[in-house]
Amino acid sequence: MSLILFAFVVRVRDGLPLSASTDFEHNKELQERKQQLRTISKSLALYPDRGTLRGQKLNIYFVSSEGVSYMSVCHSSLPIAKAFCFLEDLRWEFTACFNSTVISLAARPYPFLEFDSTIQKLKQQYNQSGGPALEVTLAEVQEDLRIHPPEVINLNEVQLVNGTANGHIEQSAASAGINQRLEPVSAPGILSLILNIMCASLNMIRGVHLVENTFQDDYEGIWNVVAFFLAFICCALQCHLYLFHSSQKKLKSFLLLSIIILCNLYLFGMRNVWQLLFHISVASLSTSLILTRRLQHRTYDCGV
Repeated sequence: MSLILFAFVVRVRDGLPLSASTDFEHNKELQERKQQLRTISKSLALYPDRGTLRGQKLNIYFVSSEGVSYMSVCHSSLPIAKAFCFLEDLRWEFTACFNSTVISLAARPYPFLEFDSTIQKLKQQYNQSGGPALEVTLAEVQEDLRIHPPEVINLNEVQLVNGTANGHIEQSAASAGINQRLEPVSAPGILSLILNIMCASLNMIRGVHLVENTFQDDYEGIWNVVAFFLAFICCALQCHLYLFHSSQKKLKSFLLLSIIILCNLYLFGMRNVWQLLFHISVASLSTSLILTRRLQHRTYDCGV
């Protein structure tokens, strides 16, 4: 009996299928697991790097690394450590064949058909012999699972790709991200919002006043006006980024912080050192709180 029935490689950022094994079993539960697997693949950014979904006889396991997720449907009798060992071997094989640039440039589903045969060979090796002779790797995986168990995803929360489940219409990954709740706003968060609004107001007031002088002086100092208004916009965006969930939050928050710092450094002379330190400190505090405010996840049973 085959213990590993299906394997799937997918790009994390948009769920684009990169490669998959060919399965010859067509039982009802396998088809359901494959549909659920594809649903999960469309919103991998909402899941941890390693997880499992348990079914009646078949389980789903996945591991995400460097923008690619490696997923499989396995029989429940297969030890979890061997399932994740298979995924790790699959990850090593895939990264040895394709670099991150090629993966990011892929524009159509299943662009790496030549890798399907590699998946088949690896799957066959595990099904026939129980896995490669990698006792050390298996032991390492077992220890890693003991310390960092995979998150168990609730079966009822996974919706089928071709319709509805549990009375809800399937959402896209983008809309799912919008509806995610963030942790409650903390006291430091409220303080940072107040300070950010204060900084934004000061930038706006100084910018408006400077506009009048700029027009009177034949547009001299126009870049100071731009710096004030740009800093105002960035402060407002920092407030929005803290209050609402957004994709690529880390990149956006650091970009906003960098622009605020550059704007304030450019305004040196129009502001004294203490004023500059105040604006930069508020922006830094906001960035720190943006990065530490997490999505509010439900509690799962994470036992291995």
